[in-house]
Amino acid sequence: MSVTLLTGKSLRMARLSRRADNRYLFVPLDHSISDGPIGSAAAFNRLIEDISDGGGDAIVVHKGRARMVDPASLGDCSLVVHLSASTTHATDRDAKVLVGGVDEAVRLGADAVSVHVNIGSETEAAQLADLGAVASACTNWGMPLLAMIYPRGPRISDPSDPALLAHVVGIAADLGADIVKTVLAVPAERMAQVVLSSPIPVVVAGGAAVGGGLAEFATSALAAGCRGVAVGRRVFESPDPRQAVRELAVAIHGSQTTDSLRKELVGAP
Repeated sequence: MSVTLLTGKSLRMARLSRRADNRYLFVPLDHSISDGPIGSAAAFNRLIEDISDGGGDAIVVHKGRARMVDPASLGDCSLVVHLSASTTHATDRDAKVLVGGVDEAVRLGADAVSVHVNIGSETEAAQLADLGAVASACTNWGMPLLAMIYPRGPRISDPSDPALLAHVVGIAADLGADIVKTVLAVPAERMAQVVLSSPIPVVVAGGAAVGGGLAEFATSALAAGCRGVAVGRRVFESPDPRQAVRELAVAIHGSQTTDSLRKELVGAP
């Protein structure tokens, strides 16, 4: 009889998909460093509670903010600690630097870490070196790595080009990432060739630049073979973050979403 041995990485990877369907709904909240505060400090844990109750699989925050997370608000939602940073005030906002380590994330109880890389930026080489170093540390600690990798910089003319996106997700896989987040190809159906080229799960960003409704966006991504979405701004800037997450959760997890959540969304008895 074959036995699959449990490892720290496999356990943490399983936690990243609450419905155990290998699909992912991530809500990044790391914008507080790059762009400024996300609401009031007092409302932070309420936002996390809304994300968890709405059916989000994981939140993404920086290490300092992670220490302020109320475990009761987080519930079954996973914690991803983001290790990269830059701000809108910099001469080059695409120049991401490491501001944390995998060992810190382990001490915080994180289920994964994430690193941001901008391919085509002026500091691409340093960012690639950082991604490789973090991947090695993740191997040592048994920590899943989410690579947020984008075609972004003065050398990039079409950041939604499928061939270019296939290249960047391949870079993430080759350097040791377990999941890769990037932008959706245009048109969305061409994302299928990007997904087919990737040996690791692909999730797509759903920022303000993505048109259409949340459910429509998530459905388009899944139809192209993506394993989920990462939506931050359209959740925390929504007048009802919990409802926004619920719409995404039903689109992503479908029948795996809890009956009570689905009934509340569609108004069923």
